[in-house]
Amino acid sequence: MQVTRALLSVSDKTGIVELARELAACGVALLSTGGTYKLIKDNGIAVQEVAEYTGFPEMMDGRVKPLHPKIHGGILGRRGQDDGVMEQHGIGRIDLVVVNLYPFAATIAKPGCTLEDAIENIDIGGPAMVRSAAKNWKDVAVLTDASQYATVIAELKATGQVSRKTKFALGVAAFNRISQYDGAISDYLSAVQVGEDAPADAEAPKLDLFPGQSNGRFIKVQDLRYGENSHQSAALYRDLYPAPGSLVTAKQLQGKELSYNNIADADAAWE
Repeated sequence: MQVTRALLSVSDKTGIVELARELAACGVALLSTGGTYKLIKDNGIAVQEVAEYTGFPEMMDGRVKPLHPKIHGGILGRRGQDDGVMEQHGIGRIDLVVVNLYPFAATIAKPGCTLEDAIENIDIGGPAMVRSAAKNWKDVAVLTDASQYATVIAELKATGQVSRKTKFALGVAAFNRISQYDGAISDYLSAVQVGEDAPADAEAPKLDLFPGQSNGRFIKVQDLRYGENSHQSAALYRDLYPAPGSLVTAKQLQGKELSYNNIADADAAWE
């Protein structure tokens, strides 16, 4: 199915103008919100603001701007199955969703970050759109990182659509991103001390040394030749944000594929 309409709403605007320009050149109609809309428009690219498209104004400092049936219906609608109800309610297809999230992890990493600042950087509309698009991956491509833009543009230029393989991979990456995002929020809030004697919202909160919940977030580095024993399978994973200089950041210069024992020996030598 051809990509006819795209929704762009990003916090990190790296590469978004170039992406918007390429999409417009491919004949894709653009929808956008807030600062993303202004940036695209200021660069002379045709774009429609979501508030105009839905007929519902932004409110509450933008908290509910994309939470509308014309947005989520356009993303979640199953092509060939929900076409009738979409037409009945004036819901147009949204075939491409480009969303990255409020910088929660970067915000709480700042010295003196207040609980109020942290809460305001918990994205609601962004994850909702990402989850909707990822769930409907067969019909909708979802981009959550600027590194994905080039692949999708190349496919659109070649065929006017995004391949099934690419859409599935993008959907998986989107759910992974949401998982990482929610894990960071859970880790932080599980450590915050809130009580009658706790600092005010305008002050940095006290954090427990050991939070009530800790969420592991690991990314696969590579398959290993075998596990601790030759008949076993194994793979190497790293933290989402590995410590610089740690073993998982090393580059193999030569030799055959690593095994579990190679990794264990290298770790022992490094220690």
